[in-house]
Amino acid sequence: GRFRWAYTEPYEQLLVADGTNVWSYDVDLEQVTVKPQVEALGSTPASLLGGSAQVLDNFEVKGSFTDRGTVWVRLQPKGGDTSFEMIELGFTDGVLTRMMLSDDLEQTTLVALHDVEVNEDIDPAQFEFSPPEGVDLVGQPVLPAAAPR
Repeated sequence: GRFRWAYTEPYEQLLVADGTNVWSYDVDLEQVTVKPQVEALGSTPASLLGGSAQVLDNFEVKGSFTDRGTVWVRLQPKGGDTSFEMIELGFTDGVLTRMMLSDDLEQTTLVALHDVEVNEDIDPAQFEFSPPEGVDLVGQPVLPAAAPR
């Protein structure tokens, strides 16, 4: 239920899902937006990266096909709370290498994943986020649930 996504083009941004909140840091705007993870991800493509099998309950499988060695699986969000009409996941040799996102504005975005390493040990600190000093914070973080005693 956690992920970290950093990119620099067309503008620098960092997305961190810590299991409770999703933090979106826009470096140029000097702004951090935080939302409860359950609310922020819903039926979005990012929810598919969290590793939870239950997330597939939010999507209807519309079919699959193979093209040039990549197996594509077509998913349609079930709820109306997303701006995506269709999501296609491309797997090469069983590893996710492509995501094609079609939104409700008839725009298509292709995300290509390179040098994918599966089940690599990752420092848990990579999934922690604290807003940098001096940035605007939009939203209120949800506190993680206390561990049962």
